[in-house]
This record gives sequence, C-alpha cells and structure tokens, in this order.
Amino acid sequence: MIQAAVMGYGTIGSGVVEVLHTNQESIAKRAGEGIEIKYVLDVRDFPGDVVEDKVVHDYQTIANDPEVKIVVETMGGVEPAYTFVKAMLEAGKHVTTSNKALVAEKGAELIAIAKEKNINFLFEASVGGGIPIIRSLNSCLTADEIEEITGILNGTTNYMMTKMADEGSEFEDVLKDAQNKGYAEKDPTADVEGYDACRKIAILTSLVCGQQVNFNEIHTEGITKVSAADMKYAKQMGRAIKLLASSKRTDSGYAAMVAPYLLSPKHPLYHVNDVFNAVFVHGNVLGDAMFYGSGAGKLPTASAVVADMVDIAKHINRNIWVEWSSKKLELSEFLQIQNMFFVRTSADKEEVKKVFGEVEFVEAPQITGEIGFITGVLTEEAFAEKKEKLYGILSVIRVS
Repeated sequence: MIQAAVMGYGTIGSGVVEVLHTNQESIAKRAGEGIEIKYVLDVRDFPGDVVEDKVVHDYQTIANDPEVKIVVETMGGVEPAYTFVKAMLEAGKHVTTSNKALVAEKGAELIAIAKEKNINFLFEASVGGGIPIIRSLNSCLTADEIEEITGILNGTTNYMMTKMADEGSEFEDVLKDAQNKGYAEKDPTADVEGYDACRKIAILTSLVCGQQVNFNEIHTEGITKVSAADMKYAKQMGRAIKLLASSKRTDSGYAAMVAPYLLSPKHPLYHVNDVFNAVFVHGNVLGDAMFYGSGAGKLPTASAVVADMVDIAKHINRNIWVEWSSKKLELSEFLQIQNMFFVRTSADKEEVKKVFGEVEFVEAPQITGEIGFITGVLTEEAFAEKKEKLYGILSVIRVS
C-alpha cells in the first residue's frame, strides 16, 4: 500500500479523498497497488469527517515521515504552498498539485528539484480541471511542433458569457448569479479579469516551448466590459463572445494573450458553453485537435489529481521527463499581434470610414444612437492608433 498525504482539505482536497475511496479497486489495479491517505494537512480540524484521525497541522510531520511517498497539494496560492511543496520534494516525496498559481510562477524550479531527486512533480489538474491536456502535451503530442493553443480555460467566465447570450442579461446580474451558484468566488477578480486564464495559458506555453513564461508579460483582458448590447450585436452577426486564452507561434516567437473574442459558428470553440472548458491545439503534423470537458469542480479536478497519483505510483522510482527549463521565454511583442476588431461607436459612418477605411458595418435594429463595425486585419498597434482618432467609442471586442 502506497502512503500519501493531502495538503489542503478544501473542495479539491476532499474530492481527492472521495475519488480514492469511490474508485479504490480500479485505482489499485492501475497503480499496481493501493493508495492510502495517511495525513491531511490543514489549519482546521474536521470532527466527524472520514479524515478526522488523519489531520495534522504541521507540514513537517509529513515531510519527516519516510512512509509517505506521494503528497497532494490543493491549498491554492503561491505561499505557503511553495514552501511546503519544495520541502516535500527535497525530502524525496513525489508531489502532484492542482495549483495553477504555484505552477505558473514556480513550475520550472519545482520540476528541476524533482529531476534532481529522481522523483516527480506533476500538475495535470492545474489547467482545464479534468481535461487531460498537460499529459497529452507531454506524451501524446511529442511528435508535433505545436503551433497554436487556444482555449476556453475558465468555467466561471464561460458560464457568464453563455448566460448573458441566452438571457440578454448585464454583466453585474450574471456575476451575482454565478456567485449564488458557487461558480464565482466572493472576490471574482481572478476569473473575470482573466488572470486565472492567463496563468493557465502561461503553463501550457511553457510546456510547449520548454522554457519559463512570465505570465505577467501576457496581455490580459477580462470580461468586465462586455455588455448586453455587445451580446445583441453578436447575435445579429451569428457569433458568440468567449474569453479566449491563446498562444501562437509566429516568425518572431510565441505570441500569447487573453481577451474576449467574437467567434463564428465555424470556430471549434464556438459551441463550448456553460461551465465547460475546451482547448484547441494545432500541430504541424497532427493538424487540429480538441480537448473538451469539465474544466472545474470538485470531482473533475480531483479526478485529474488522482490520475497524477496513479502515474506517480507507476513511476515510483523514476522521474517522468517534463521539458520545462528556467530559461525565460521572450514572448513576441503584443503590439504586433494581428486581429480584426468589432467596434461600437456613437460616431457616424463617414467618420468611421475616414479613420478606418473600408469596414463591415453591423446593424442591430433594437439598438439606437450608435453603430457597429468590423475592421480589416490590423496589428494591435495600428488599431490603437486609429482608435485614438475616432470619437465616441463604446466597446471593442476582437474578432476571430
């Protein structure tokens, strides 16, 4: 029996315990032997819970116990998670985590420690919840050079965009609904401002390139400026608004960004609705591939964590190679990224043509006092310059 510990007994941590119990027999068969939780680290006690007698409050208890071979980190945040995880790795224990903040900021360093110790630091659940995108990049798609990864990587924002489109609601109303349903936190900033998706695309780009991506350098926009009026125009165009996190290889390197986009029905992510996540991958040999599923939630995310535990159990004496060095990846200049743009403005058509030249005007009969139009392909820099010359701009959303 392999002894394991869980650090952080919240939604995901308790889910890990539940998955290990529910699928105990099949997990043991796949891992080669059973996996048993010996400790649960948390600041709280859990009287009456199945882990009541396993709870400890000092992470050193786990680090100093030679029987514990696998440690699960589901605490969230960079600290104290980083300190605890590093201590576990240095003590020769394998670690798996669902913590995207930790992986995005400290991934290269923790992978390096694991390699040095001939153990493993795995993080499948840090991106896409239950979608096996990281394992696929590390093992199934290694024959390809990945030229693009574009994903809907945040279930909360996707739920909100879907509800705004279906009901014509304003952002503030769907945010309250998402919070009431438990999809959005009391402080939803990380989700609605795009920071969560930013960290996830940074992780995926780091894996594809084998170098450390600084997520702070990725241009990031959230959904807070998307309105019911934008949704009406989207419907008129037969399009859907989605928050996309993308990374594309260009002549000058990888260009990454997070922003709302208007998608046509032909786009592979157009039909991804509600709390679901999806990742589109284009390889130079494979071509196009899609990964779709539950991107968040207790059991889908816990399932991905336990899958890592099984993988570790099968490689208990061997490091699973992950190509991700501490060398910093220089991203392409954001201002040179090319896009089409949908613009709403109170300016008239002649003024629009004077600034942007030939554009495609969009009529939304139920909206008065403004016009909408789609530009041709422009660099971000060129669009910003033209935007300054047009008065009355109400909204801007990129078009894919």
